[in-house]
Amino acid sequence: MGKDRLKDKVAIVTGAGSIAPGWSNGRATAVLFAREGAKVLAADINPQSAEETAEIIRSEGGECTVCETDVTKSTAVARMVSTCLDAYGRIDILHNNVGILIPGGAAETSEEDWDFVYNVNLKSIFLTCKHVIPQMKKQKGGAIINVSSIASRRYLGVNYISYPTTKAAINQFTRMTAVQYGPWGIRCNAILPGFVRTPMVEKTIVSAMQKSTNPDVTLESYYAKREAQIPLRRMGDAWDVAKAALFLASDESLYITGIELVVDGGVELVLE
Repeated sequence: MGKDRLKDKVAIVTGAGSIAPGWSNGRATAVLFAREGAKVLAADINPQSAEETAEIIRSEGGECTVCETDVTKSTAVARMVSTCLDAYGRIDILHNNVGILIPGGAAETSEEDWDFVYNVNLKSIFLTCKHVIPQMKKQKGGAIINVSSIASRRYLGVNYISYPTTKAAINQFTRMTAVQYGPWGIRCNAILPGFVRTPMVEKTIVSAMQKSTNPDVTLESYYAKREAQIPLRRMGDAWDVAKAALFLASDESLYITGIELVVDGGVELVLE
């Protein structure tokens, strides 16, 4: 177990499952939160995948409740919040981890795909905050963490206009929320991962590049190129993102709000 940095806290983690076998950002964060003493509500549109996360937590002696949730639907998010309150009585941490990408620039992206990415990446954060913040106001405190991306600030060689656009909006949503609800002791911060090895990346990014900018790219060539670019000379992993989330969720960051915490091995500094 960990050092009890989240002892007596209750955390909702959305996207707590994994799109494929392995450690997604959401799964790693949920498990790390539990290792540090939090009771976790693992929310995912795929309840079987969330249950796999919960089984890891329970096998290590932690507490976890699973809730099947479509975070693009207000009624589903309200049910998620009620499930958490029924199980644990409070909500101290909201970790917004859900995100998808679909390749295509402004001319190539269909209206349906645009709306889908917007709803999953951005509307979901609005809805979770809408339903969680009133409870945090009652408690006079809470930590909200929104997973964005360095793609919100830089062109990364992939044409997928809806993804970086929604991630950029998340950054501004984070700042505005931090300012408005700061008087209640509610902190809101964003994490901007760089190039990270996760099941989602392996399942989607190479396909997106093949369809948009580089038809000959492979997963191996993609990783080799990225690692050569990164000053620390390695791709990140889900645990790098989870550890950043732990810091922002814990009382160690009580005087930090409205920031964009870049977790990218320094690559944003050297990208042209």
